[in-house]
Amino acid sequence: MKWPIESKLNGILVLVAVIPVWEFISRAELVNPLFFPPMSKILQSFFLLVLSGDLPYQILLSLKRAAAGYLLAALVFIPLGVVMGLYPWVYRLLEVVIEMARPIPPPAIVPVAMLFFGLGDEMKIFVIFFSCAWPILLNTYDGVRNIDRLLIDTARTFGLSRRRMITRVVVPAASPQIMTGLRVSLAIMLILVVISEMVGSTDGIGYFILDAQRRFKVDQMYAGMLSLAIVGYALNQLFFLSYHRFLAWHKGLTGVDPA
Repeated sequence: MKWPIESKLNGILVLVAVIPVWEFISRAELVNPLFFPPMSKILQSFFLLVLSGDLPYQILLSLKRAAAGYLLAALVFIPLGVVMGLYPWVYRLLEVVIEMARPIPPPAIVPVAMLFFGLGDEMKIFVIFFSCAWPILLNTYDGVRNIDRLLIDTARTFGLSRRRMITRVVVPAASPQIMTGLRVSLAIMLILVVISEMVGSTDGIGYFILDAQRRFKVDQMYAGMLSLAIVGYALNQLFFLSYHRFLAWHKGLTGVDPA
């Protein structure tokens, strides 16, 4: 029986193969085990922290902040992207502001956010909101601008009001690119919640990792990083499930897998 080369099991096998290699490198002291502890010790710390509730608690705090900033960015910038795509004058009005704000590295916003919002959740939510804005906005704008004009002309021919045309034609037609923007922002969301917690927080998974490094509990530091990797993978898979479910019509219409 021929082994399927595209099977996800191949990725799992590669991941499993990394564990003994990591263990050997550390045990053989090819790298200083103080900075590169054995995988067995990292996994032991990970499971102990999970069972004690420490890691789940820190992850939940971070996800609460991340979800707030992410959803706020989607609620603001998807409608704005639709308006910019439909009305070129709105795009031209905002183009200079957007093109100047977009290249600013999100970590550079953290000090500004700290000045206005202090060290509370509001600061972290704002940083995530700012960082997720641009992939969502620009993908939505491109999606609306690239809609086949025949669809819009047909909607007008059938007498659809502007509101119904946007909700029934424009947004569904642009949804593949809107979802792409949301997917890109998902990774940015995790990165920025960790950075903001490392800079100004006393809890959350970002603070947990930095605090473990400062106290030289390196195995716990890696355990925190492992938890982030698991959460990131899980969120990506959940997004793919939603992606396929809500855009199944797109694959049926075009024959192209939306993922």
